[in-house]
Amino acid sequence: MKFLLGLILGLLILPACVFFYFRFGSPPVAVLDLPFPLEREIVRTPLGARIEREMPKTPPMSASETNMLIGVHIYRENCAACHGLYGRPTPYADHMYPNAPQLWQPHGSGVVGVSDDPPGETYWKVKNGIRLTGMPSFKGVLNETQMWQVTLLLANADKPLPNGVLDLLKQPLNFDPPAAQALPPVPETK
Repeated sequence: MKFLLGLILGLLILPACVFFYFRFGSPPVAVLDLPFPLEREIVRTPLGARIEREMPKTPPMSASETNMLIGVHIYRENCAACHGLYGRPTPYADHMYPNAPQLWQPHGSGVVGVSDDPPGETYWKVKNGIRLTGMPSFKGVLNETQMWQVTLLLANADKPLPNGVLDLLKQPLNFDPPAAQALPPVPETK
C-alpha cells in the first residue's frame, strides 16, 4: 500500500515540479545561459536518427561547374550571413546558440565546413532546418535544384573549386557579384 501511494505521489509530484520549474524558475533560454545537463546529447540523438532515416542517399545531379557557380550565388545570398565566406568568418556566429558553424573554415583533420558529411545530410539540413538553432528550413524558399546546388558546393568545400567559385567566396557580402541569371539554366530535378 505504501509503495502504491508513493508511486502515485511520485507520478503527481514530478510533473508538478517540472511545470513549476519551467513556469516560475529560470531555465536556460538565453544564448548566454549554460546549457541544460545532457542538452546536446538529448538533441543530437533524435536529430541524427531522423537525418539518417530521411536523408537522400545519392544526389540527383553532379557537382558540375555550372551547379557550383549557381550554388555559390545561392550560398552568398542565403547562407553566408550566418556561416561566413572563405577567409571571412561571421563575427556574430560565436554569439548564437549553438554557434553557427563556419562552413569555409577548416576544423578537425583539415576538414572544411561540412565537407565530411554525406551530401544527403547537408541537403536534409538545408531543406528541413533544425529547430531551436537558428537554422531555417529553405523548403519553399529555394527549389529542390537550388537546395542541391548549395549542398554540392558545401560537400566539395575541401576540394579545388571551379573557376570563379572561390573568387566569389572570397568577396565580402557587400560585393555585387555578376548576376546568377547570366548562368545557363539547370533543369529542375524531382
